[in-house]
Amino acid sequence: MTDQNTPQKLLWIDLEMTGLDVRQDVIIEVAAIVTDMQNFEPLDSYESRVAQPYQVVYDRLHANTWYNDFPENRDTFLQNLDSGLPPEQVEQDLLALITKHFAPDEPVILAGNSIHNDRNFIAAAWPKLNGALHYRMCDVSSFKIIMQGKYEQFYEKQQSHRALGDIQESIDELKSYLQYLHK
Repeated sequence: MTDQNTPQKLLWIDLEMTGLDVRQDVIIEVAAIVTDMQNFEPLDSYESRVAQPYQVVYDRLHANTWYNDFPENRDTFLQNLDSGLPPEQVEQDLLALITKHFAPDEPVILAGNSIHNDRNFIAAAWPKLNGALHYRMCDVSSFKIIMQGKYEQFYEKQQSHRALGDIQESIDELKSYLQYLHK
């Protein structure tokens, strides 16, 4: 039995940022996939680099020790800053994706892995998008904690650290956990 508040789809979003400090760091890449709720099959997707001031991105990426372990990602982001869309356009595009796939009274549930920080960046950078999202979120990392701690089930990720690849891995990870529980 479902009612109008029962989610029928999920909006998976992953952000790549220059770091994790919402006060200093900026979003440099975003991807989104809308999936059905039954099998988590993709219905539509969106991907974009986000234009940001070069010096801000350069300084923040070089201050972030995590990017020192992945210099190819850091260099790719720096080399392709010109191909990014303005943040306001990205927000409009994401809102259009929501309008296309979610009825006005349908909850838009944000899904992903460790998405609380993505949600913090969304709230800071894209307040209209944040306002369109439901307060509930589907965080795959919650499943990860239970699956590892209670069932000793581990999911090996490829660790692409790119927005679209990370979402696809998160969807596959959730499917893997649910398949295990279904057995």
